[in-house]
Amino acid sequence: MKRFPVTCPSCEHRLQVKRLACDHCGTEVEGIYPLPVLAALSAEDQAFICDFVKASGSLKEMAALLKVSYPTVRNRLDEVIAKLQPTPPTP
Repeated sequence: MKRFPVTCPSCEHRLQVKRLACDHCGTEVEGIYPLPVLAALSAEDQAFICDFVKASGSLKEMAALLKVSYPTVRNRLDEVIAKLQPTPPTP
């Protein structure tokens, strides 16, 4: 499945949404909007988060679903959480 780009191919900064359009009626909305934080995650990280929510946040259930150990799931969740943290601005 093709994903929309989230980083600039030139400078690698995070892209923002500039225009939204309705295919049904043709309405267009234009402005600068940040991408939702989850949209910037990789497809694998997004799938992990979806599975985690479907498992009601149960690490034990996630371990069974993914056929890995509980600590492995905990580490994977910690990695995704770190990616969701805002990055401090560079001076």
